[in-house]
Amino acid sequence: MQQAFKHILASLDSWQPGHTIALETLRQEGSNRQYFRFKHKEASYVLTHNPGNISENNAFLEFTKHFTAKGLNVPSIIFTDPTKEFYVQSDLGDHSLFDFIQKEGFSDQVKDLFKKTCSQLARLQILGGDGLDYNNCIATKSFDKQAIYSDLLYFLYYFVRALDLPYDKNLLLNDFEMLSNYLTQEEHQYFMHRDCQSRNIMVKEGETYFIDYQGGMQGALQYDIASLLWQARAQMPYTWREELVNSYFDEVNELLDGKLVKADFLNNYDGFVLIRMLQTLGAYGFRGLFERKQHFLSSIPFALKNLKWFLENKGLPLRLPALKKVLDAILTDDILEKFETVKASKESKLKIKVNSFSYKKGIPTDENGNRGGYVFDCRGILNPGRIEEYKTLTGRDKPVQEFLMHKTSMPLFLQHVFGIVGISVEDYLKRDFEGLTINFGCTGGQHRSVYAADRLTDFLKEKYKVQVEVCHLEQEAKNWINERY
Repeated sequence: MQQAFKHILASLDSWQPGHTIALETLRQEGSNRQYFRFKHKEASYVLTHNPGNISENNAFLEFTKHFTAKGLNVPSIIFTDPTKEFYVQSDLGDHSLFDFIQKEGFSDQVKDLFKKTCSQLARLQILGGDGLDYNNCIATKSFDKQAIYSDLLYFLYYFVRALDLPYDKNLLLNDFEMLSNYLTQEEHQYFMHRDCQSRNIMVKEGETYFIDYQGGMQGALQYDIASLLWQARAQMPYTWREELVNSYFDEVNELLDGKLVKADFLNNYDGFVLIRMLQTLGAYGFRGLFERKQHFLSSIPFALKNLKWFLENKGLPLRLPALKKVLDAILTDDILEKFETVKASKESKLKIKVNSFSYKKGIPTDENGNRGGYVFDCRGILNPGRIEEYKTLTGRDKPVQEFLMHKTSMPLFLQHVFGIVGISVEDYLKRDFEGLTINFGCTGGQHRSVYAADRLTDFLKEKYKVQVEVCHLEQEAKNWINERY
């Protein structure tokens, strides 16, 4: 990674020679792309580093150039490395539409942002699709029968089989064939974002902008609006979904000079809602059940809740008995309970204490009644304290965090810690236990243990909504001495 940073900075110097550029790491979501922010001449930019997938970078760059020329709400490309391993785009800020939902709930302002998004989505699909070179698509150029069938197999292999559910292969594949044929009756000549969800819509100065459309292709209009309104984690009120799909239809039909028939459009829309939900479950199964990524595991209950409501209130768009049998099986109480994340309630007694400590001073004593808890040894991870520029810093300082995230095995270490601790937290919440202590130790209690303790604290608060107190024993002792003397 160090060599990669040298290449990035050298290439940026060719763009802006003689200027010092400091990269700040941004949060990484489900992909392998890395994002950095930097400032130059009072302006802020975002750098995307993705050396392992040049075709994906090329798709995003070429699509963006086309969309920008059409005046659509997407970021601008500022600089592209000749190798296309990274590129610089305009900074749309830190606030996605999903962040607004998390902060405000489904307020009038959030509804207004969704209406703006529906309008901009219609323009992206119709105006953006006009004259677009689909040869730049990553894999397939269109969401045709083969692509739809592949999504259904993705659901089968990574979700149904992962749960070891019984099914009749031949009958199920026949139903997949019928559903694929049904969906390909819709006109497939518009740009399809492919992952149009509120996390991929940025809000800046009251306007909405699309990002992460590198997986786009030619397809039907209904897929993206289904993705947006039926996003699992967003849990949009069902009355909103009805209102917004109608608002979207009006925007689309105006751009197409009224050539669409609303009843036909909405009938086919339900089929695309279904295929999107199944594709989502396949993705959650792959990332969660196989790769064991916590974010995707915790998203499965939301996706199942969506599917359950859809089947009870909308039903399948055509007779698909084998698929219906499989869907009923994954919506049993046993399966739903298996994936449901236990969260702390107002009455929950559990209080978790997370400590960082120095092994030179010894392992902290657990004051809880059970005298148990965890002790995780961080000394197997490369120590930033051995590097001169980090010696006076701690795990709460950005340069140390960058080092631990990108140049050590800390991310893998924490992934395992989260899984182990999560087992106890869920059990303790169910059994109404009152305390759990988790300790992270390293040589000096300054870098690795501090960083690990903070990351676990963030994870526990976000996933379980539980009370967590974090204490950096060595650092707090130093602060006490400094204040005293």
